[in-house]
Amino acid sequence: MTLEVEVFWSFRSPYSYLATPRMVALEKEWNLKFRISPVYPIAVRLDGWFKNANPMWVPYLVRDVMREAERYNTPFAWPRPDPIVMDMATGEVPKQQPHIHRLTRLGVAAAERGNGLPFIAEVSATLYGGRVQNWHEGNHLSEAAARAGFDLAELDEAITRDPDRYESIIKENEAAHRKAGHWGVPTFAFNGEPFFGQDRIDALLWRLQKNGLKHR
Repeated sequence: MTLEVEVFWSFRSPYSYLATPRMVALEKEWNLKFRISPVYPIAVRLDGWFKNANPMWVPYLVRDVMREAERYNTPFAWPRPDPIVMDMATGEVPKQQPHIHRLTRLGVAAAERGNGLPFIAEVSATLYGGRVQNWHEGNHLSEAAARAGFDLAELDEAITRDPDRYESIIKENEAAHRKAGHWGVPTFAFNGEPFFGQDRIDALLWRLQKNGLKHR
């Protein structure tokens, strides 16, 4: 029997990116399916969050992300441009965002088609993996989508044709995220139990094994 884990995941989260290669590897090794539920990053979901964050939070995050990338031998570079436009000095996040809505809707469209994990793996590696700069220009995203088995033009046409439907799905994902018991990403939800963070994958695997997870 294949066990299924729902994953609440964001294109702006470096921890979501760092978790993704491990998710890909786990699906190959175990009789396991990760169901990807893209959500907007906390900068968009919670108005004013960065204005009220402890000033030590961002410096620690930068140090921790670089350490985790080194620990797991995962290529890492901060995306240029940032998927979220914001003033890092003030924490101000404009309502108008040029990148994150498209990225998140594309993730939803890929997940609807049953291959959310390959899509987020290739796109997040394009953003965070240090392969390219200006990931939003040229063929970078279309080539990432093709590696995951998608036609980016087809996905873009779908989300442009009915943006309200994709926004509704994202809102449903965010409601399910809260119901699962956490607000951060990545959050893994299994049998009503949340596992928050790429550093809880081992705990998730332990729980799955206690529920009969088998090697493929």
